[in-house]
Amino acid sequence: MTSHKEKMKAYWQRNLRLLLILLSVWFTVSFGFGILLVEQLNQFRIGGFQLGFWFAQQGSIYAFVILIFVYVYRMNQLDKEFDVNEQ
Repeated sequence: MTSHKEKMKAYWQRNLRLLLILLSVWFTVSFGFGILLVEQLNQFRIGGFQLGFWFAQQGSIYAFVILIFVYVYRMNQLDKEFDVNEQ
């Protein structure tokens, strides 16, 4: 049987892992696609706009909102798994 302290340490490690993954995705979409890879992405079009421009203006915002929902969903699952949910 693991102690409560070890259980909370495992919970915190899983929480940090999730945060790092989601922040990496956000960084890739906003900085990578919107700034670093803009020239390569501008060869393609979406809705009449160059793809690199679209990611810089709209895509990173959409990705951020999606990541918020993913975070809430995954944290609710994690809270239930470690029995720290609010319900």
